Amino acid sequence: MNSTQFDRIFRRLATILAVAILSLCLIYITTGILLSFYYEPTAGGAYASLKTINTEIPYGWLFRRAHDLAGNAVIVVALVQIVVMFLGRQFRKSWLTAWISGIFLTLSVIGLDWTAMLLDWTQEGYWRFSIELGTIEAIPFIGGQLRDILTGGGAISTVTVAHLNTIHSYILTLAAIILAFVHLSALIWQEQQMYKVRAFTS
Repeated sequence: MNSTQFDRIFRRLATILAVAILSLCLIYITTGILLSFYYEPTAGGAYASLKTINTEIPYGWLFRRAHDLAGNAVIVVALVQIVVMFLGRQFRKSWLTAWISGIFLTLSVIGLDWTAMLLDWTQEGYWRFSIELGTIEAIPFIGGQLRDILTGGGAISTVTVAHLNTIHSYILTLAAIILAFVHLSALIWQEQQMYKVRAFTS
């Protein structure tokens, strides 16, 4: 099997993975919307509302579990996708849209997971986010401003939860779903172009 055949296999695999990523994003967003009807983005209410979803809302535990699993799975698949595209040499100029959208998509889904760490308002999430804030604040020039944006200009509080919920639910979610569509469309379009070239030259 020559390198061209290997490239073709990796490119087909990349398209399949892109479909999986889009499907996982849709599951993540759909379950997130359902959870948002009962979730309370406040320091005291976040934990209590999620506990209510798990114990009192019909199938609430199932939607929350599906939301968590889809969020973790999409990160793994997106990272595998980058490796597959690299092995299939899909970082070249003709594949640039698919390559760049894939990288930004991966960053978006990682960002979704990162912003969710405090949304359940558990001790683990609180202290983990506190450590992360220290790392962010150490960034030269913009670290302090980023910390203020995330926390609301003070300590970790209800304002922080509200800010993270906004970034998580609106900005990053919208970015992820748009990038997932762009990524899959770019891969399909480029594959069609290659088939046309092969048909023309054969």
